[in-house]
Amino acid sequence: MENEKVSMLTWQDYLVIGIVLLISAGIGVYYRFTGGRQKTAEEYFSANKSMSIVPLGIALMVSFVSAITILGISAEIYAFGTQFVIHYAGIILATIVVAYFYLPVFFELNTMSVYEYLERRFGVAARLTTSIANFMQLTLYTGVVLYAPSLAIEATTGLSSKTSILVIAVICMFYSTIGGIKAVLVTDIFQAILMFASLICIMVVASSEIEGGLGNVWNIAKQGGRIEYFDYRPDPTIRHTGWCLLAAGFCLFCSLYGVNQVEVQRLLTVKSLKSARLALFVNLPLLITFGLTTSFCGLVLYAVYKDCDPVRTGEIASHDRIMPHFAATKMAIYPGLTGLFISGIFSASLSTISAMLNSLAAVFLEDYLKRIYARLGKTFPTQHATFFGKLLAVVNGCISVAIAFLAGSLGSLVQLTLSITGSICGPVLGIFTLGMFFESANEKGAICGIVTALITCMWASFGQPRPRHHPLPFHADGCNASIVLPPTTSALLISSMADKPEAEPASYFYLYRISYMWYSPMGLTITIVVGYISSLIFRKFSSSTPIEPDPSLFTPLVARRIRRRRADAARTTSSQVFTLEEPNGRRP
Repeated sequence: MENEKVSMLTWQDYLVIGIVLLISAGIGVYYRFTGGRQKTAEEYFSANKSMSIVPLGIALMVSFVSAITILGISAEIYAFGTQFVIHYAGIILATIVVAYFYLPVFFELNTMSVYEYLERRFGVAARLTTSIANFMQLTLYTGVVLYAPSLAIEATTGLSSKTSILVIAVICMFYSTIGGIKAVLVTDIFQAILMFASLICIMVVASSEIEGGLGNVWNIAKQGGRIEYFDYRPDPTIRHTGWCLLAAGFCLFCSLYGVNQVEVQRLLTVKSLKSARLALFVNLPLLITFGLTTSFCGLVLYAVYKDCDPVRTGEIASHDRIMPHFAATKMAIYPGLTGLFISGIFSASLSTISAMLNSLAAVFLEDYLKRIYARLGKTFPTQHATFFGKLLAVVNGCISVAIAFLAGSLGSLVQLTLSITGSICGPVLGIFTLGMFFESANEKGAICGIVTALITCMWASFGQPRPRHHPLPFHADGCNASIVLPPTTSALLISSMADKPEAEPASYFYLYRISYMWYSPMGLTITIVVGYISSLIFRKFSSSTPIEPDPSLFTPLVARRIRRRRADAARTTSSQVFTLEEPNGRRP
């Protein structure tokens, strides 16, 4: 039985949370009754390309960060050390690649759904296969983003998880539905401030709890074995190494910012490709700063609890709750401060969910609803596109709430959904990369590639049994005498924390031993290799003549090569015609 200390929020905390949520809703109302009032789908989903660079850069960062990021990264650093930080180096390289190789293609096509590219490059089957896989992943992930913070907040502050889920969902559906993408982007700026403020509150309050203050955090972490950066062993079965973190950071960022509907739709809200690139480069330092700040908070929390780990004492159930536990127990003496922290967690969820709902609505409208109308032989009523978009945002929001409630009764769903995310990002990036970089790729080959990659990654992600990964050592010998565990709880904790004899890692099936960080790079590689080879095989046995590819469907380097080839062919043809002509200009 879990023996958690629950600290109820004060009226000052509820006041702060209420003000934050009202401001978010108020922004939606403002943009509903100003400007063009979302009369067209272009304004509702792309803000008529009227967004500025800096607000967009902030919004890109906020949509990438969720409550899972704030709670998860701090817990990761607290329990496993600083090795995880290396994946931000992969994000730096990925930003350059996205800006100059992927983004130009979508700007030239100027489509509302990124999956329209796949139809123009390969065909309808490739578009629907990828769209359905990514749509399911986004829907599940949105539900988890609703569920995860509510679970941690309920366990440490007394706020009901169902109440948390419903409040976040209703507010989010409200301002993202009535205000459209512009309300979502502007609200993200306000929420970004709150997210940084919540982390600053943690560090400021913790400084009085740590001997030597924040300046001594690094030394304490080093003494506790939490500082580690240079593990570059080539073994892919090691949970975190420099290689897998670099590769995973690169693939994850390329997938989310280069070919994902959520981020690409946001990048298309500015007027030019140059502006979109600048927004990406504004996003980069903000994202890294937030990630490093969250990571440092993990070390700060370790410095506070190094001699009395709340999980070992039974005060909390898992390290994912370490930050809310600190807020509830250490920040409660400052009226309203815990409420400000919770507002930051809510904001992280709001920003991510609003981005997901708006993008899911756009995908459903373009990829499914319009196609259904076409199948029925009817013309889609464009004058009602905005209404359908808003209705779809509400429907997707309700589905996400249902998934969040389901996650509350099936605790393993969080791990399940995050595994799905890692398993789908790589294959989706792979099919777009195959289309943009390889002229010889065709639809049958592309589908073979992505299906093979999805099956392999899902198999690796969910196959059982698999070896366990233990956190770094923790202690409870510095706890106050007042923290006493019930005998049954104490016995269970001692049993769970002790090193049990386990099967040798080599005894597990190799695919199940591979680090989850390799799933995305593995999916990318399998999709490209299998897709390319399959395309060559299908082309060899095809009787139809290959169609000259459209340069606008390829990344700039490949597009320039195609255009040069066409120009050379045109000059050659012109030269041949000239030699066949008589001096008077007539053909013989």
